[in-house]
Amino acid sequence: MRTWAIVATGALVLLLLGVVGAFAVLLHGGMGARTEPSRLETDLALELRGLGLRAWRDKRSPVPASGETLSEGRAHFADHCASCHGNDGSGQTEIGQNLYPRAPDMRLAPTQRLTDGELFAIIEDGVRFTGMPAWGDKSEESQRASWKLVQFIRHLPRLTAEERLEMESLNPKAPEDRQEDRDDAKFLEGDEPAKEPVPRHHH
Repeated sequence: MRTWAIVATGALVLLLLGVVGAFAVLLHGGMGARTEPSRLETDLALELRGLGLRAWRDKRSPVPASGETLSEGRAHFADHCASCHGNDGSGQTEIGQNLYPRAPDMRLAPTQRLTDGELFAIIEDGVRFTGMPAWGDKSEESQRASWKLVQFIRHLPRLTAEERLEMESLNPKAPEDRQEDRDDAKFLEGDEPAKEPVPRHHH
């Protein structure tokens, strides 16, 4: 009995040392978002994400693939997702590159090899401890929108220049951008001269 107690105590001590060591490695670069995740942190996060997505791995989309579905997914992505992920899914945006971890390049294998069900779950429920929010509200409308986004994400590696241009017109605009568009439209209609653009400060 005493031997088992010693073994159990030793195992517990080793486990605690492992946990403390893991946290020490994870926090080595401090708590700031500028530090690149270590390989250990990245591998651990991906492993935990994979475990959390197990129930969704084999889920199939109830939304049929079509040109219309792809178009709706593209418009939704431009309006809701592009500020972090970019219209092309590269993640090369000011917000995306200042998240921790960085917004991924969704055109590449780490995203594209996820199943449709896993992508759906990430969109609907988000990913804890990252900048990815939960967009879904469990309604049928929300789920249909998420499945359309899945179809568009699959299309990202083949996105055309024309599609990117269309998406730019659908990206959200700040109030001053909308006012500038209205001023330009009035100028083109001959109502008043175009105004000089007002310098804007971006944070």
